[in-house]
Amino acid sequence: MGESWQVAVDRGVCIGSGMCAAAAPDRFRLDTARQSHPVAPETDADERILAAAEGCPVEAITLTLAGSGAAVFPPEE
Repeated sequence: MGESWQVAVDRGVCIGSGMCAAAAPDRFRLDTARQSHPVAPETDADERILAAAEGCPVEAITLTLAGSGAAVFPPEE
């Protein structure tokens, strides 16, 4: 059984670039205000979701391990 991630978008930081929806169109949507939100707040670990988070120009997307809350992205320093 693989890891599950909690996916969150900080709507106060999101600028609506759409990079996440382009990288993982089945995982992120832009609403009518051009704010991103995850299609499912908890999901199986997926490289496309990680790529979307890494590609966000304002780092509005955070990924944590479901259950433990350990940081996946951005990594803890």
